[in-house]
Amino acid sequence: MASLTYDLTLAGLTVGSAAALTGMGLVVTYRATGVLNLAHGAIAMVCAYLLRQLVVEWHWPLAPAAALTLLVAAPGLGVLLDVLVFRPLSVQGNDPARTLVASIGVFVLLVGGAALLWGPGARADAPALVTGEPWGQLAVVAALAALVVTVTRWTRFGGEVRAVVDNRELAALGGIDTDRVASVGWAFGAFTAGLTGVLLAPYVRLDPYGLPLLVVEVIAVAVIARMRSVVVAVVAALLIGVAQAQLTRLHPAGRAEPLVQAVGANLFVVALLVAALVLPGVGTRDALSRTTVAAVRIPPAAWLVAGVLFLLPLGFAGSDLHTSVQVPALAIVLLSLVVVSGRGGQISLGQTAFAGLGALFTGRLSQSVPELLALLLAVLLVAPLGLLTGRPAIRRHGLALALATLAVAVATSRFVFAQPYATSGLTLTRPDGLGDDRAYYAVELALLACALLAVAALRRGRTGRALAAMRDHEEGAQAAGVPVPALKVVAFVVGAALAALGGGLLSMGLRTFDPGAYDPVRGLLWFAAVVVLGADNLLGAPAAAALLVGLDAGTRGGVAAAAVGLLALLVGRFPQTHELLSRWRRPPKPPPATARKVYALPAGPAPAAAPELAAHGVRLSYGSYTVLAGVDLAVPPGRVTALIGGNGAGKTTLFHCLCGTLRPDAGRVAFGGADITRRPAHARTRLGIARTFQRIAVFPSLTVEENVRIGAEQGRVRDPAAVEQALRLMGLAGGVRRLPAAGLPTGTLRRVELGRALAGRPHTLLLDEPAAGLDTAEAEELARVLRALAADGMAVLVVEHDLDLVADIADTVHVMRAGRIG
Repeated sequence: MASLTYDLTLAGLTVGSAAALTGMGLVVTYRATGVLNLAHGAIAMVCAYLLRQLVVEWHWPLAPAAALTLLVAAPGLGVLLDVLVFRPLSVQGNDPARTLVASIGVFVLLVGGAALLWGPGARADAPALVTGEPWGQLAVVAALAALVVTVTRWTRFGGEVRAVVDNRELAALGGIDTDRVASVGWAFGAFTAGLTGVLLAPYVRLDPYGLPLLVVEVIAVAVIARMRSVVVAVVAALLIGVAQAQLTRLHPAGRAEPLVQAVGANLFVVALLVAALVLPGVGTRDALSRTTVAAVRIPPAAWLVAGVLFLLPLGFAGSDLHTSVQVPALAIVLLSLVVVSGRGGQISLGQTAFAGLGALFTGRLSQSVPELLALLLAVLLVAPLGLLTGRPAIRRHGLALALATLAVAVATSRFVFAQPYATSGLTLTRPDGLGDDRAYYAVELALLACALLAVAALRRGRTGRALAAMRDHEEGAQAAGVPVPALKVVAFVVGAALAALGGGLLSMGLRTFDPGAYDPVRGLLWFAAVVVLGADNLLGAPAAAALLVGLDAGTRGGVAAAAVGLLALLVGRFPQTHELLSRWRRPPKPPPATARKVYALPAGPAPAAAPELAAHGVRLSYGSYTVLAGVDLAVPPGRVTALIGGNGAGKTTLFHCLCGTLRPDAGRVAFGGADITRRPAHARTRLGIARTFQRIAVFPSLTVEENVRIGAEQGRVRDPAAVEQALRLMGLAGGVRRLPAAGLPTGTLRRVELGRALAGRPHTLLLDEPAAGLDTAEAEELARVLRALAADGMAVLVVEHDLDLVADIADTVHVMRAGRIG
């Protein structure tokens, strides 16, 4: 027994040391560049293939081949990626969503390129760099970890790395060569990736898909380390590796045995799932950038051409449409990404899980009920499982959300699709009368048309506008009354339903359940393909499906992945391509301020009945620093109340407490006497508390009229007539109403934001520096509007630095100093 424990510990240390190298490389790359390198596994795979090519195919000695692979090729690839892909993105602002898309593009490109060069089959003859004993690997891990800790803590370069991590722009202003720091980080990260690949290749199958996925699984150790601590990543990797090896000794009797064994063999996957869903996440940005998901106006001729192309197989192909039947089904799956990522802006890398579950449930249920009914039931069963990613999306942002959705896909693949207890004996048949490929293809086209119409209706309607608002500016959407948490869940549930429908159709069309068709690596490929062709475009999903299926069917496997990866890199590198396509026409010059007339806008109840917003003893601290020290403030109806003070006085913090974006540590916020301290921002908007932002919070992808309509649809009073009244009040009723908000002047955008706030007929209006960026004429017009609103009975609170504007409009002025009003 002791010998078995020892042997399993050695095996666990072998796997754990490889995982430690991965975690170390990911942490160093992230700390030096701010990029979560999802392509780490693909780099590992390419290096393993390169070493095999040199040793097995070209008969090089192992030592020089390993030196060339690990000391030249791997770091060189890392520096090349930095210079060609990620450094330009850092110059453009280092948007986490855009860098994530770029890293996925690199991943897909390398996987596709490897499949083209070396074929998709598995290789079992990868050379072993070290012996089966783990001590050599552990020594390498310990030496590298010690080197990283020493360099980062006690050298000048380490101080530069920490400075770049804290604030890249400020570090550059301080004279630090941030490009050099990033290149070193990429070189080291790629070196560890290459070392991981060559160490793992002799013990796992070497193919373009398996090894990258295995490395993706061990991202868990970097997430556990919060992408910061090399020591934590190494310790976590070794502990999980040993625990996974020891769990293989468990052989419980009964139905639990297959599941327990699956968990024991995939403990890194369990760790990834727990780390991604439970532990605090990394990254702060949530939505895909507008340029990444830019919608393109599709002319009717394009739809006509697409329709003809999709109908061609019915007229010219033979009875065997094995390839063609895959396209409409995959298009429906990709439509789920249009809803979740394109319209909702949520980074979802886990749609393969829902597509595969749709296929699996369809196959199982069809053994008891007719096939079409089984497909419908499968969709209904899978749709609620969208909560697996929808619920984490409420509090997960940016990279953390991407990892959470990827973790769901990996866990589903390992614990369901790859397990005999779930898939053994599974067969899929087609409904009676649809055995012929041509008939089945016609039904698929009909279902695809229905799915397109349903998604088009969703995008055009109130929910679609709310999704776009959430994507463009989440805080602005909440301020407009959009229930963002519930809307995220809805997006993921709808996406899961569409993915399940497409997955069921796909496996039914092929008459088999292929776990490889729902591999998480394919999920990355699907995501990249949809983003490349415009994630918010209905035609993008069918086009992406045709591209993916057609290229791989008509050429060598891997062409589609390589093409999509290259296109994804180009889109990440040159986002102007989507930006240019998304512009409908050149915005005309908006009407001058002197041409506008102020109209009265009903504000709801009469002044005497309007509720009062008040703060009572509000306190809030950040650590030992007290921002608000027991603040009392009333915003009475029918008056303009101004709040002034120096920077750091606490004005903005108090403003956020009143709006609901911050919750005070003590005290309460009341509205009409009712305690609303715990109510979220969107709920306060629906009570009649509207707000604007210091930094303009409009929705660039929506038109001016759609921006204002969001306020009317989500505010206190949902009155369509309020849209026209708000547009007239703010001088936006002319041709400017039909223009997208992107690219409009600051003064116009201020009026759009204020018009949106007023369209919900609020009782109380909170304005955070509304005159910022306005010229004199626009500021005077704003003053006239605010005085008119107060005269109608609205309560107005203005936080402003423009003392002339304050003197012109305010009935009461409060001065704030050091977190107190005095």
